[in-house]
Parts: sequence; C-alpha cells; structure tokens
Amino acid sequence: MLQAAELTIRLNAADDVVIARVEIPAGTKLLKENGVEVPSRVPAGHKIATRAVKSGQPVRRYNQIIGFATRDIRAGEHVHVHNLGMGEFERDYAFSVDCRETRFEQSPAEFQGIVRADGRVATRNYLGILTSVNCSATVARMIAEHFRNRLEAYPNVDGVVALTHKTGCGMASEGEGMDLLRRTMAGYARHPNFFAVQVVGLGCESNQIAGLLAAQQLKRHDKLHSYTIQEKGGTMKAVREGIARLEALLPEANKAKRQAVSASHLVLGLQCGGSDGYSGISANPALGAAVDLLVRNGGTAILSETPEIYGAEHLLTRRAVSKEVGEKLIARIRWWEDYTSRNGNEMNNNPSPGNKAGGLTTILEKSLGAVAKGGTTNLVDVYEYAQPVTAKGFVYMDTPGYDPVSATGQVAGGANMICFTTGRGSAYGCKPAPSLKLATNTPLFVHQEEDMDINCGTIIDGTETIQQAGERFFRMILETASGKKTKSEEFGYGEDEFAPWTLGATM
Repeated sequence: MLQAAELTIRLNAADDVVIARVEIPAGTKLLKENGVEVPSRVPAGHKIATRAVKSGQPVRRYNQIIGFATRDIRAGEHVHVHNLGMGEFERDYAFSVDCRETRFEQSPAEFQGIVRADGRVATRNYLGILTSVNCSATVARMIAEHFRNRLEAYPNVDGVVALTHKTGCGMASEGEGMDLLRRTMAGYARHPNFFAVQVVGLGCESNQIAGLLAAQQLKRHDKLHSYTIQEKGGTMKAVREGIARLEALLPEANKAKRQAVSASHLVLGLQCGGSDGYSGISANPALGAAVDLLVRNGGTAILSETPEIYGAEHLLTRRAVSKEVGEKLIARIRWWEDYTSRNGNEMNNNPSPGNKAGGLTTILEKSLGAVAKGGTTNLVDVYEYAQPVTAKGFVYMDTPGYDPVSATGQVAGGANMICFTTGRGSAYGCKPAPSLKLATNTPLFVHQEEDMDINCGTIIDGTETIQQAGERFFRMILETASGKKTKSEEFGYGEDEFAPWTLGATM
C-alpha cells in the first residue's frame, strides 16, 4: 500500500498544488507537504492545494499559471472547476531566448522503410481512393470493399483504403474553405504511404476534379487516376472502373520491398486526446523525450492542436529559431481568438467534460501539459493546416484540437506516423499512417490494453523515468515504421477517421 508520503506528485517547488497519484480519502495527511490535511476525497489525477490561495490570485502548476482562484482556497482543498477559473494575464513571448544548438547523432538510428522512385520513404504501402465530394463516397467504399480479404496474393500491399468526407459541394467554389480542402486532398494524393491513388467525383460538384488538380499542380499519371460517376455512366460502371484500375496496379505495388533507411525519414504527427491530470506528467513528456531522440537522429515531429496549446504558446516562442518563426505561431493564436469570438465561443470551451473528469480544469492547464509532447529542441518552423512540411526537426502546424481533423492535417503535411497520448482512453487510427497510442496511467492501460500500444503509467508508478519511457517508445516508433502493426491497425481503424477541416458556410 502507498504511504501518505507517496500519495502525491509535486512538479515544481513553486507550485501551489500537487497531483493525487491515487484517490485520496478525506482526512489524509500529506506528509511530504508538511502534514497538510485533505478535508474531502480527491480523485486520482486531481489537484490539491498545498498552501492557501486568496480569491483572484493565480494558481501555479509546472511553475506556470493555470488559472485564478474564484474564491479563497485553503491548504488541503481539492482544486478544480468549483474554485479555479480563467483570467487575463500577460505572457512573455521572449522570442528565441531558449534556442539552443541541437546535438545530432553521428550514426543515426535506422528503420526498415519503403523507398519510392522519387527517393521519399514510406512506412506503409497502400492503394488509396479519394473523393472530391461526399456524393462519391459510396462508390469509393464499394471499390475498397471489393478488395477486403482478397489481397493474399499481394503480401507487400497493406490494403486498399477509401478516404471519404462530408463536403466538396454546398460550399463556395473559391476561397479559404475550398483551398483548405484541396490542399488536404493533394497532401494525401502525394503521400509516400500510398503507392497509387485514384480520385473519384460525382461530376457536378463545387470541388471539380480538374480544378483540384490545377490548383494543387497535380498531374494525372499511371499512379494518379481520376474520373467521375457521371462520365462513367452511374454507380456500378464507376465501381467497375475503379476496381479494374486498382487490380492492374496491384502486381507492381506488391514489388515494394523494405530496406534499411535513416530515421531522418520519419515524420511524426503528435496528438493527445482524452487527456487527464496525468497527461502532462507521464505520456506527454515521455513522447517529448522520444521526439528529442528523433530530432537528434535527423527526423521531424509536428505539434498541433492550436486551441490546446493556448496559454502555453510562450513556452514555444522561447524555443523558436527566430523571432519570425515565433511570430508566425502568435499570428495563428490571434486568428483563433478571432475565429472563436466571431462564432460565439471562447478558447476555454476546451477542456472537454472527459478532461475535467480526469482532473484538468482550464485550457491553460491542459495546454501546459500538451506542449510537453514537443520535447525540448528548437521550434524550426510553423505551418498552416495541411501545408507540406519541408523542415527537419520540431515544427508546429496550426490545426483544431479535434483529433481526427488535426491528424488529417498532419498526414496531409507529410506525417508518416501518428503518436497519440490518452488518459481517458481512445480508439483511433489514421490510414495511411500507422497510429501508436500511449496510455498515461497503468489502470487505463490494463483496462483498455487491446487499444493501447504502450503504458507510460510506469512514470506515475515510479518504476520508470521519463527518459527511460521515451527511449522505450522511440524503439517502438522504429519497429512500427519497419512494418510492425499497431493495435489500431489490427482492428482496421483509419478510414472513417479521415476528416478534413471544414471552414466557411454550408450553403
């Protein structure tokens, strides 16, 4: 049994709160905190005040402001939504003050990747079907369904994937919304994890295929086909056309072989969903430690979910390689403030009910834990949603916090793997990029082990350090990139999770 001295986790000596390692009964005295008595039950992962805080005063965790007391808080009290809220305060962006030279490995790590004809490296080998509009979704799914359980003769092909969406018409034919959709589709059409792609449309939609190809400078060739249901003469003719084209490509796709390549070819999309009070203590910093290893080995990691770094952006601007890069990030923060305001929302609508049940109170607290996924190396560039990521190292991409939409943008930008931390539990995949899930606590890992790839609760349990967990996960990243299937791949997740960001009015 845990002793009273082991019941809590203190993250910084200057913090006003500690985190409950386990559920703490009323009347417990916290020996490590000068015998402070807990007057009422505190759930695991939640915060306990270790000193009195007056109403209106800031409350610190990670030695950072996570909110302001909405009433007087006594030492020992449970600190949560009933006594902690948002408030305005100045952030010191201190552009680039923490920028440091990155120490690169002399002999980079390797994995078994698939080298494409143009030199790009894939972690998977799929054939893909994209749709220009929701109206062609059924045809795309029927084509993909034809190949289900019929690829035994093609062991080097991971599958035929139909990625459909709910838009493409009922929207302006030009403007930000259409540009974003087309940029996302183009990113998938070019993705190295697809051996070949065909685009299926209806024929009369706003998102005309010819317009998509021209706007994104895509040219039809033997591995990029396109056609519409209307031109082919209806549903079944369009389905037969798609099946025939893909069947003709399968023998060549099956020639793909894996070979040893540098880890510099890895591009990780970093995600967190169903976060809890442990996320910023275990899984997120463990992922951050793995990201640091990847960057030192020449690879790339993409942090995203702008509403979920809000209030912690100053920690990233300090790491920016230049003031220009830092200001690009702040420009996206300002865009979001305006975007939420004009839609009648506010940034603190996040955290979700599940986050709060897990111990997170404000978006400031959630964000401070979320940025830990990005490790400690320099922020080298900032991208808009679905823009091609060309820089090496740690970068940022502006996306919503909603995981499927965010990860879709990262994959469109070139991520060939997704790393997804969760404290409440998640069931997620992201074809054509394999998705690894990191559990923040041991009870979750045990309870949902069929869905979780790695347990970071060892950090909470005290059996492993953050660095040890990060090194263990880095090895798992290399194994997965080499072809080992993730839990979500075993279940077949990843097609329905394709979710381009929808902007603008539906008309």
